[in-house]
Amino acid sequence: MELQRHPLPPFTMETALQKVQLAEDAWNSKDAEEISKAYTIDTEWRNRTEFISGREEVIAFLKRKWEKELHYKLKKELWGFRENRMAVRFEYEYQNHDGQWFRAYGNENWEFDENGLMRKRYASINDLEIKEEERYL
Repeated sequence: MELQRHPLPPFTMETALQKVQLAEDAWNSKDAEEISKAYTIDTEWRNRTEFISGREEVIAFLKRKWEKELHYKLKKELWGFRENRMAVRFEYEYQNHDGQWFRAYGNENWEFDENGLMRKRYASINDLEIKEEERYL
């Protein structure tokens, strides 16, 4: 049986904001194993053009991500919510191995199960090259 990950749906404004902040904090930790526990065993993701199924693929994806995206820093913002679904906008900054800085902008659609675990995550993301002095995260 899956453990519960509070707050649970249906969400209120307060609990939706809390869920978004918990996700932001987790991703900023860059701990792929711990982050994966917020998702169902059979979670479904679309991240850019990559399709990911299940926690093991989530862990592998996140490890690959942070091997390429150095000095990663993320900010998430609740865009809207209803019952067990949320829309979130985000931006993050990172540096590649060549020293180039980027800011990535995107939107995510999330769906949670009754235990508060995310079963679906669909992300659309665009990257913008920036100069180091243009960073603000």
